[in-house]
Amino acid sequence: MSLKVAVQMDPVEGINIETDSTFMMMMEAQARGHSVFVYTPDKLSMEEGRVTARGRPVTLKAVKGDHVTFGESRTIDLAGETDVVLMRQDPPFDMAYITATHFLDKVHPTTLVVNNPTEVRNAPEKLFVTDFPGVQPPTLITSDVEAIYDFRDRHGDMVLKPLHGGGGSGVVRLKADDPNLDALLELHALIGRDQVIAQKFIPAVSKGDKRILLVDGEPVGAINRIPAEGQVRSNLARGGRAAAVELTARDLELCAIIAPELKRRGLLFVGIDVIGDYLTEINVTSPTGAQQLKRFGGADAAAALFDRIEAIRRGE
Repeated sequence: MSLKVAVQMDPVEGINIETDSTFMMMMEAQARGHSVFVYTPDKLSMEEGRVTARGRPVTLKAVKGDHVTFGESRTIDLAGETDVVLMRQDPPFDMAYITATHFLDKVHPTTLVVNNPTEVRNAPEKLFVTDFPGVQPPTLITSDVEAIYDFRDRHGDMVLKPLHGGGGSGVVRLKADDPNLDALLELHALIGRDQVIAQKFIPAVSKGDKRILLVDGEPVGAINRIPAEGQVRSNLARGGRAAAVELTARDLELCAIIAPELKRRGLLFVGIDVIGDYLTEINVTSPTGAQQLKRFGGADAAAALFDRIEAIRRGE
């Protein structure tokens, strides 16, 4: 089977090929004999219901600083000239991101979009997890300042983070007596009108924030992301350190709780974040961690994903 794979992503020239999961997926596609075409989200167009993308075919190699060779720029019909679209641009999950999901709705499932754009739009990563009672630590989502103070009075130390942020951006820990809460909320209000998330601080984060990758609801493996000394954010983009880790019975229980819904929604490649016994996020936009997982001797998540993509294209 030879597929035409289009990848909607941030500029491929700027990625770190040693850590980037999208690069690993593209290399896997290429190794299987699939063609790879890349474009950035701003090059999507829709005219009379026809969705096109202007981009370039690429040939990739694992050579730092020389990892991509481009073909000639052209415009392709995503429904007529493509078998698979990988929607892999990074958040923020803003109106441009949402509009891109509406565009890709027009081609899915005739062209398989990974992940299902309707469900990416309907499953914001910090909201989707609230569909599963009992898996989260105490959590409040609001823009009501009094409600946030009441939450802190009841739960003490907490983490405050933007609702639609990504990569650990804007995440802060506030102790029960921290005087900076007002100022932080004022700064957030200056940036936009989105709500914030207040979440009870989980001391187990010092031991790491586990990223578990799932393909079509099945856990592939996990890495542990350990925050730098004195930090609360464990995201690799924020100085966190990746380490090998095994899946626990609780991890598997959490995966089993969410798996039926992931399958139902067509969310084929998902990364969940687990701290201690709690599930904190379900990442459906452009989950990372695949390279680190394989590097530590774990499964090849990109291979598992393309096994499933190929099976779907065969009608299985």
